[in-house]
Amino acid sequence: MTMIINAQGLSKKYGDFQALDTVDFTIERGKIVGLVGPNGAGKTTVLKAILGLTSYQGKLEVLGLNPATQRHELMQKVCFIADVAVLPKWLKVSQAIELITNVHPHFNLERAKHFLSKTKIKWQSKVGELSKGMVTQLHLALVMSIEAELLILDEPTLGLDILYRKEFYNQLLTEFFDEGRSILVTTHQIEEVENLLTDLLFIKDGNIILNSSMQEVAEKYTEVMVTKDNVQQALELNPIMEREVFGRKVFLFENVERDVLETLGEIHVPSVADLFVAKMKEVN
Repeated sequence: MTMIINAQGLSKKYGDFQALDTVDFTIERGKIVGLVGPNGAGKTTVLKAILGLTSYQGKLEVLGLNPATQRHELMQKVCFIADVAVLPKWLKVSQAIELITNVHPHFNLERAKHFLSKTKIKWQSKVGELSKGMVTQLHLALVMSIEAELLILDEPTLGLDILYRKEFYNQLLTEFFDEGRSILVTTHQIEEVENLLTDLLFIKDGNIILNSSMQEVAEKYTEVMVTKDNVQQALELNPIMEREVFGRKVFLFENVERDVLETLGEIHVPSVADLFVAKMKEVN
């Protein structure tokens, strides 16, 4: 597949703070990639570098372009939804639509009308009259109506209740995503998107500590609810995480054969959230 993002030795310092430390990763066309990390891990710096909003060291290509020197061309192909949608309170919905129609050559007016028809947002309402959730919905409708090759989402459903969040992700799959488009998403609500993801990137202290497809994750990591008699045997296999559920021990293993683990208890593919916690607690 075609690489749409190629980062090699990507580094960034803010004074003495190393935000990114020689990071390498690639993202292929037609993938939905989750970039997951705690606050201060480097997620925002990665996004800013991709969008041409910060300087960096190393090599970075996005859709064959250099974000630092070709940002104008890049933004014709990329959409970005930030965690806080900043729209003027005096602006009417109709004016926002008109503005985007006039300034962006790839804005699809009919698509925007389609998205907004599924909300309670009125065409003549001012942004200041909308709830936080409705402002976010308006911002999503505007950005998702731009026919982009890469959609970058940074906490895209912040401020929406669970019904709207699920509806948004359903729309993302059915009405935006296809084999020619790619999505990079950061979110703290990882449980809501893990079934959508094709690939995972975990970042910690400016370093990529996991870079795998979801299929590779399922093959490499195994969670076992161990019977009481097998706890010591499980510990001897060096699990990367241990927790207790309803009085029973649950261990997470990396690169341990399934046939060995099946003798210890009930096996499962770990959730992204549990895998994230385990990888964050690992000692470098």
